[in-house]
Amino acid sequence: MRPTIAKILTSSFALLAPIVVTSQALAQQDEVTFHKDIEPILQRSCQNCHRVGGAGPMPLITYEQVAPFAGLIEYKTGLRDRAGAMPPWYMEKNIGIQDYKDDPSLSDEELAAISAWARNGTPQGNVADAPEALSFDDSTKWKAGEPDLVVVMNDVTKLAGTPDWWGEIDYMPIGLEEDRYVKSVEVVEVNDVDTSAAAGTVGGRYIFHHMIWGTAQLDENGERQGFSIPWPVHEVGRNADIFDEDAGRLLKAGTAIVSDSVHLHSNGRDTTGHMEVGFRFHPKGYEPKYKPSFIGLGNGVDISITGNQKDQELHAYTVLQQHTKVVTFEPHLHAPGERMCLEAIWGYTVETLSCVGYDHNWVRGYPYADDAAPILPKGTILHIVGYMNNTDSNPNVPDPRNWQGSGNRSVTNMFIDLGIRVELTDEQFAEAMEERRQVLNLGPNDHVIGCPLCLAPLVAPVAEQRELDGDEVAAN
Repeated sequence: MRPTIAKILTSSFALLAPIVVTSQALAQQDEVTFHKDIEPILQRSCQNCHRVGGAGPMPLITYEQVAPFAGLIEYKTGLRDRAGAMPPWYMEKNIGIQDYKDDPSLSDEELAAISAWARNGTPQGNVADAPEALSFDDSTKWKAGEPDLVVVMNDVTKLAGTPDWWGEIDYMPIGLEEDRYVKSVEVVEVNDVDTSAAAGTVGGRYIFHHMIWGTAQLDENGERQGFSIPWPVHEVGRNADIFDEDAGRLLKAGTAIVSDSVHLHSNGRDTTGHMEVGFRFHPKGYEPKYKPSFIGLGNGVDISITGNQKDQELHAYTVLQQHTKVVTFEPHLHAPGERMCLEAIWGYTVETLSCVGYDHNWVRGYPYADDAAPILPKGTILHIVGYMNNTDSNPNVPDPRNWQGSGNRSVTNMFIDLGIRVELTDEQFAEAMEERRQVLNLGPNDHVIGCPLCLAPLVAPVAEQRELDGDEVAAN
């Protein structure tokens, strides 16, 4: 007997039902929710600043705190590597080396998740999917870890509405009785700003724009003796400096922190503050393997930036006199600065190592991962290219009609790579490349950005091997 239409429809719906249920389940499973997808991103890259007592202008901890700002979060994270982006990490992801230490930047998938969540009603999701809440210790202001020695500089006061100031602050003895090697140094500003009422920018919370400083011996009158040893420049919004594990910096006993270039700016309210310098030491008995390299890379003389024009370029070069390992890349520009690229030139080859967007409110140092730091032979030319946008599309420029030259003021310009570099001997250079080949399991067809000779022993005999082979032939 032939089946009736009713039986056919019933059987068909019975077959379709599991498909519909499965599709609904997949849709629910793929839905981006706060607790499952967004909260882990915030914990890793946002909440350290965006919390009560943090530097961020609003806390981003709970769903109720985050949801009203979903559109702003989508916009700011979508800027990715340009001024104003959050988190403030501007390394471009489509060129050069991509492995860095302490990288808080977001992946394409995370950016897509934030956008989908913001555009689809900010669903909260199941609280059972939430990661365990982070615990913050506001008594610890040191991002690189609790220092072994803290040097507190003198208080200064900057009045609301007063012009920028440049000059010296008091020399401050470090109180160290024996020489020690430093593994990291971090400079923080401590002031009396009420962060709950401060503006939502870094410049609205601090008065020190930068401090160029070093350490030096003082005479009995407290005057500097001889030359000072330079240490990494402090700039507003800057991260800590962690030196190469094999290249700790020497902090001499009996010295003082000295600075003759402090730049203060008004944050809109009368503010009293000071700088604190935190040093973390290597264990006693530590000896560095590499020597620091103090090569200059920048151009502070013939800077010329035209008004109302974008995509203007600045260039600077230096030739490496020793084999060099580049530990960090740190662009320093001023308000018109939009990005900087670092190139290495050897022979006929020009290779881009890194390109970084720039935000004058958040000066960053970018430490390369251990197996990605450029290892460059002597004779390599390091080249930096700065890209200037002196138009009204750059929110950091107060008046784009103005020409800009070099100088310390924010309305004049600088063009420097302040990154950390170390020197290698011939033996250390060969050893570093061999270690790189082993760790990365390199073959003759691989390519390593920033290590032009890493593959040389894989594609051609080294000189010592050729001589050895020649001796064997002669003996036979």
